[in-house]
Amino acid sequence: MSANRVDGNLWIRRYHPAPTAAVRLVCLPHAGGSASYFFSVSKELSPDFDVLAVQYPGRQDRRGERCIDSIAELADEVTAELLPETDLPLVLFGHSMGATLAFEVARRLERRGIVPVALFASGRRAPSHNRDEGVHRGSDEEIIAELKKLSGTQAALLGDEEILRMVLPAIRSDYKAAETYRYVDGPPLSTPIQAHFGVDDPRVSREEAAAWADHTTGPFQLHSYPGGHFYLNDEAPRLIEAIAKVGASVGP
Repeated sequence: MSANRVDGNLWIRRYHPAPTAAVRLVCLPHAGGSASYFFSVSKELSPDFDVLAVQYPGRQDRRGERCIDSIAELADEVTAELLPETDLPLVLFGHSMGATLAFEVARRLERRGIVPVALFASGRRAPSHNRDEGVHRGSDEEIIAELKKLSGTQAALLGDEEILRMVLPAIRSDYKAAETYRYVDGPPLSTPIQAHFGVDDPRVSREEAAAWADHTTGPFQLHSYPGGHFYLNDEAPRLIEAIAKVGASVGP
């Protein structure tokens, strides 16, 4: 899908160009995820949204590049790539690790005077709530077991040993970025935040999701869904509806 790069940009994919859109949605994948995870979201929201999906290094057409195992470094890189895309109002959406990354990107944008329309934090505890996790230090087998537990990787991939071994370095790197992230105290965002989570998610409790309210002076909403860490695979219509509602509030 390299043909969908934005002006040859390695970091950003635009699967469904929407030249008449009034708002731009930036999608940040989970640990081990790729831009293509958001292909269907892009299709559903186009042409009302210009949807950009971020492609981290170390996977798919960027497989030969060095993986980045730091949220801070990822946030610096993503922010730099998004600055030329700020001619339209931005909505940020991140799932799991991507939610933490979206928060750090929003911080960097706000320091430059760019306030996103909204930040959708999905399947992730608030930045100030830390857990002692060490999946990234485990064996390949332990990482695979974690993936199966969270149902975050397609069954076909989990059953294909060759492909799985190929993508494990990127998955391990992403887990390290997520698990070693530590919130640095600072002023809350002005960006409104919506936290979305699955009620059976072992990675985020209702309390941890609700704590996202502490990270904005703007409006906050908390939404729960049936399901676990990847509740959004089954609940995509409701999630897309919530994003579309925010987009509809943005004038031309």
